[in-house]
Amino acid sequence: MEQRALDGGIAVSAIGLGCMGMSEFYGPADDEQSLAVLERALELGVTHYDTADMYGSGHNERLLARFLAGRRGRVALATKFGIVRKPGEYARTIDTSPAYVRRACEESLKRLGVEVIDLYYAHRLNPAVPVEDTVGAMAELVREGKVRGLGLCEVSAATLRRAHAVHPIAAVQSEYSLWTRDVEDEVLPACRELGVRLVAYAPLGRGMLTGAVTSREQLAENDFRRLSPRFQDGNLDANLRLVEAVKTLAEAKRCAPGQIALAWLLAQGPDILPIPGTKRIRYLEENVGAAALRLTPEEVAALSAALPRGAAAGDRYPAEGMKGLNA
Repeated sequence: MEQRALDGGIAVSAIGLGCMGMSEFYGPADDEQSLAVLERALELGVTHYDTADMYGSGHNERLLARFLAGRRGRVALATKFGIVRKPGEYARTIDTSPAYVRRACEESLKRLGVEVIDLYYAHRLNPAVPVEDTVGAMAELVREGKVRGLGLCEVSAATLRRAHAVHPIAAVQSEYSLWTRDVEDEVLPACRELGVRLVAYAPLGRGMLTGAVTSREQLAENDFRRLSPRFQDGNLDANLRLVEAVKTLAEAKRCAPGQIALAWLLAQGPDILPIPGTKRIRYLEENVGAAALRLTPEEVAALSAALPRGAAAGDRYPAEGMKGLNA
């Protein structure tokens, strides 16, 4: 698979793997099935694996530890800190104090069973804590050899510039897809100005852009999309209409709609790193196949016009999940 530069000499696969759904948010977890997906991903050339301490209240990091045994040198590992939740609850607080940065890192290293984290993100930022203080504490971890590169999630361009002045930021992780293009206004230009990579999570619109989701009734009772405004009645119908342009092009190119959505993202530039998540080998193989798909400039432009910024109906998250966005 094509390799794209991350930071500090680290190159990662053009398409990575978001591991969150292997622990919660998208129906029941199945560790053995997830481990098979992780193993198959590595066989297919995926080297960028993304997790966080709060996914399953540490479960996701412990799951990755099982996979990483004997494979650490072949994997670029990213994890995050800052969102604090009680097990099983969606409600959260955000802690990015320097003391918490260090404690969270030590706990992640222990759960993951590794000595160094390749990319360590502040998952969200608490506005009461200056970003300079948070990044300063993260930079100490780099100097101590516990972390290789620093990242921020869902931040504004102004915050990115302030953080980058303290220590180089390797990547910004934000939701980015054909139906969530907010980063194109200010964040992506700022990333390019500073030489920061944009890691795109939810690049398939939480499954919407695959064409597989057509009603809320398909979703498991504990699937967080049942709470998402974009999957609510009214909004869902409007969003399904947007997907038609993706499905039409997929039919013409004889591929899956999700592959079109990923190929569109990859076409936005070599500094874009999508991390679609899945817990099924079938969908993993489909996603990885998008790396070989090439869209013409005319096809890219047509998709961009059919799904312009702001086209999706509804907020990205329920009110609780909107905390810390564009910090």
